[in-house]
Parts: sequence; structure tokens; C-alpha cells
Amino acid sequence: MAEGMDEKKPSRPAASQAGEVLGAGMQFAAAIILFLFLGRWLDGLLGTAPWLLLVGVLVGAVGGFISLYRQLVIVPRERERRQRDERSP
Repeated sequence: MAEGMDEKKPSRPAASQAGEVLGAGMQFAAAIILFLFLGRWLDGLLGTAPWLLLVGVLVGAVGGFISLYRQLVIVPRERERRQRDERSP
């Protein structure tokens, strides 16, 4: 290896990182599906088809994306900041 080159070691095992990403993706899909069925059920109840189904999918997608962004961007950034603070005197 070249002298002076820093190799950045992952702070967590790859399986843990893969599990986190897979879980976040499943949560994103579940939010969309849950709100899709909720909108469909409300459409049948109120006779507003397909409007509440579309609103449900949109709400599920927005909520799922916010959760996905938080889990994959914000939480790791905060975790890294905490580790950096613990290492510094």
C-alpha cells in the first residue's frame, strides 16, 4: 500500500449497515401500502373514489421518504458526531 494513505475502516459491520438500509426500505414501502389501503377503504366508505386513495399514497410516500431520509442521513450523521465528540478530549 502507498505510504501515508489513510484507509477508512467502517465503524460498523457491513451486515449491520445492510440491515439498516433494508429495514428503512421496507418501512418506506410499508408506509405507502398502509396509506394506500387506508385511502381505498375511506373511498369505499365515503364514495369519493379515487381521490382519497391518491391522497393516501401521497401521504404515505411523503411520510415514508421523511422517515427514510432521517434514518439514512440524519441518524448516521448524529452518530458520527457523537463518536467524534467522545474521542476528542
